[in-house]
Amino acid sequence: MRLTDASVAIRPRTAWEAMDLGVLLARRHAGLLMASWALVTLPVFLLLSALFWDYPGLAILLFWLGKPAYERLPLFILSRALFGDTPSLGEALRAYPRLLRPQLVASLTWRRFSPTRSFDLPVIQLERLAGQTRSQRLVVLGQRDAGGATWLTVIGMHLELALWLGLITLFYLMLPQQMTIEWNWDKVLEAASGEWLWLEHLSNSLYALVLIIWEPVYVACGFTLYLNRRTALEAWDIELEFRRLRQRLTGAAYALLLALGLGIAHAPQPAQAQENIGVCPAPPAYLNGPETERLSQQALDSASAREDIKTLLDSPPFQNRETVTRWRLGNAAPETPADGSNLEGWASLLRDLFKLAEYWRSQEMLTLALKALLWGLVFSLIALFLWRYRDWLNTFAGRLGLPQRHQQAQPPVLFGLELAPESLPEDVASEAERLWSEQPREALGLLYRALLSRLLHDFRLPLKASHTEGEVLQMVIALDNLELEQFSQAVTRHWQNLAYGHQLPPGELRQGLCDGWRHLFAKGSTA
Repeated sequence: MRLTDASVAIRPRTAWEAMDLGVLLARRHAGLLMASWALVTLPVFLLLSALFWDYPGLAILLFWLGKPAYERLPLFILSRALFGDTPSLGEALRAYPRLLRPQLVASLTWRRFSPTRSFDLPVIQLERLAGQTRSQRLVVLGQRDAGGATWLTVIGMHLELALWLGLITLFYLMLPQQMTIEWNWDKVLEAASGEWLWLEHLSNSLYALVLIIWEPVYVACGFTLYLNRRTALEAWDIELEFRRLRQRLTGAAYALLLALGLGIAHAPQPAQAQENIGVCPAPPAYLNGPETERLSQQALDSASAREDIKTLLDSPPFQNRETVTRWRLGNAAPETPADGSNLEGWASLLRDLFKLAEYWRSQEMLTLALKALLWGLVFSLIALFLWRYRDWLNTFAGRLGLPQRHQQAQPPVLFGLELAPESLPEDVASEAERLWSEQPREALGLLYRALLSRLLHDFRLPLKASHTEGEVLQMVIALDNLELEQFSQAVTRHWQNLAYGHQLPPGELRQGLCDGWRHLFAKGSTA
């Protein structure tokens, strides 16, 4: 690996910049990456679909679990292409069986669901590390960019799902409208129906096509995160600058050395000494070892230097001295070593007991604090529940015979209708039948006004002047009375048509509504 041959700029980046670089690297070699991925994965997908034709969910699950095995081929291509040695499609496919050998079972089983899978793969494939060495290497590499690799996996999962659903939607939009009209969606959505297995396999094939586009990008982003971490750890950018500086200075250095050599060759040679020069003996300090006194003729001799060094090493920051104060039984010093050791042991035991007591006291305070917090949370939830459903509780407390603190003021008029029981006739149904032939609006209004009066006074619904007809119907549904619900819906619907749409009710409706009133409320009873 020669850093000077790298096809990208080697410099420290943030995790998001590194992933952006991975996208650009994958786009530069998109054709080779997508073709190699398709040639490896599509035959596996077709084989699994054929073997498990009756179980398309199992087929796509097995294909999905094998993604770590497919990802080794794009990493091989990217690692070669990064340094200018891009392999051909044939070379990559021939090298693929060799790439599957190291730690394949681990990658497909317990390491399959690792969120940093793309970031860890170069350690296995490029550095060829395993066991404890691999774990230590991953700890060092993951101290900074492991979070980015995790986010890459999370975002990749959502992007795969979005692209898959997008292709399914595009396929549906391209179908002719006549075909979709004739479809029976109940049969299409039946999971147990074997007639529509082809539709599930078609959906699986769209997912396989999505991986052809996305998975090379995922591997490239994990690879650039790995390169970015190694750049920061091993100072690749500084090494690269030194190499470039050496290349620039190489030519000038050669010229300088040549000129220096020529100058020395033409320089005048000094006269050689006539006398024989003997061999210089080694000094006694060298022969007698490192503790021998030396430099005795200078201002700073070896003894003074040794003392200065010792003084310097005994002072901060090389050596820090501190005074530790602790309790000890007895004021006098022990007379014998044995007694002293026993006293020191008892003192150590007492200190441990005190520390244990303090620990349990702190744990007790923590437990009390957690208990108070949990009880406070329970009381808060109960108070929130009572406040949230206060109207419901107030309505049904009277029906259950429970004491009520206050009675909510009942609105005398609702939707412009007077709801006081005294304002209604004794026999509402008979009066409505009498008015229907001549005044159908008054007859229907009487039935609706009597119904609201019953709901307010008999069923104690918390009706307000701000409620609409639909909200009143929702309260009636909450009473869980089917006959009352059906009668209320019929009367409300025809009352709205008459009040807002000015549509008179049909004549045959009179008998049904009046009989329904008599069935729900006793004839002749006061509303």
